[in-house]
Amino acid sequence: MKINRVCLFPNNNEKSKNIEIQIKNVLEKNNFVVCNHDYDLAIAIGGDGSFLRMLKQNNFNSDIYYIGVNTGTLGFLQEIKPNEIEKFVQNIKENNFKVDNIGIQKTQIITQESSSIFYSLNDIVIRDKELNTTILDIQVNNEPLEMFVGDGILISTSVGSTAYNMSYGGSIVYNTLHVLQITPIAPLNSKVYRNLLNGVIIPEDKKITIIPNKDKRNLIITVDGENNIYNDVEKIETTVSKKRIKCLRLNSYNFINIINDKFLSDNNSI
Repeated sequence: MKINRVCLFPNNNEKSKNIEIQIKNVLEKNNFVVCNHDYDLAIAIGGDGSFLRMLKQNNFNSDIYYIGVNTGTLGFLQEIKPNEIEKFVQNIKENNFKVDNIGIQKTQIITQESSSIFYSLNDIVIRDKELNTTILDIQVNNEPLEMFVGDGILISTSVGSTAYNMSYGGSIVYNTLHVLQITPIAPLNSKVYRNLLNGVIIPEDKKITIIPNKDKRNLIITVDGENNIYNDVEKIETTVSKKRIKCLRLNSYNFINIINDKFLSDNNSI
């Protein structure tokens, strides 16, 4: 699809606002329309949080291309550096790019009184409301995986594998694979409790079901960093959504190089 109309989603700080002006000028100089509706491409300007907010504002619309300009720190989701803006716009103008179809997570939270559905790019985290020991019956396609006892459970997408998941020793997953990863948070292991200490990677055609212990059904459920409290939770079901988002990539984009650059290289200047 030829890109003609572009919408900008800047972070609310001076650096991002200045970069927004610069991008707008370069886009208009190259005959793109910068607008707030019916756009082909959405550009986040800031850090990874800006990219997540952009997706949510667009309700994870799969008909739009998404990309980010990094004015934050790590910026794992933000591919373009400020000094690459001219080159980036020229590549769009020449239709010189590729597109990765990225899987997202769909989660349904069912309580005694309600049922809610959320989409997430990175992960969900499930913990006890009072941050006490969490007890969860975890099933995959209705088959028992484990009765988890510990601080909580994190379930991440492939994209989210490089986010919060890494802090708990989860694996990095190539971001175009459509899987979910169940990663334990401080699992208990003793003569009484037996828990998996490693993450489990689940393919896209499987459903993960989490049923809280009947005495511990009040939970904090975090969806892409946003905390919400749910009382009397009966179960949580999460899968890889059939919906995909289209991340625009420059042809030079290489996931392995990005891992090396973001996590191992000393040269992370932007």
